[in-house]
Amino acid sequence: MVKRAELVVRARLEEVLKPAGVTALQYTALTVLQRHDGLTAAQLARDSFVTAQSMADMLRTLEARGHVVRRANPDNRRERLISLTGAGHRLLADYAEPVERLEAAMTEGLSARQVDRLRSALDHAWRRLS
Repeated sequence: MVKRAELVVRARLEEVLKPAGVTALQYTALTVLQRHDGLTAAQLARDSFVTAQSMADMLRTLEARGHVVRRANPDNRRERLISLTGAGHRLLADYAEPVERLEAAMTEGLSARQVDRLRSALDHAWRRLS
């Protein structure tokens, strides 16, 4: 059931994001950076639920489109830290409402308590398996 929900949410999110020219996975990575600026590619890959290789490819695309920038880590010269650019922040702001509407459609018909319980159960499952 979790996989079925994930697949339909991803497909609907792809539809919402199509005008922006970003994928659901790219959008997820941008939202992770919005919450935790200055991550390494490895950290971003883990938090975005993709492989390091997939993240490397994704970062090249996001950087080429001006949504992220990589800079040297002052504490470790071998690492590069990734941050959102102004364009990345604007993209997230432009799509915040449509993405919220998608989530609202997904939980329509559930009470606030049921939505809280669903979120709690999904968070619990994620924590147990992480």
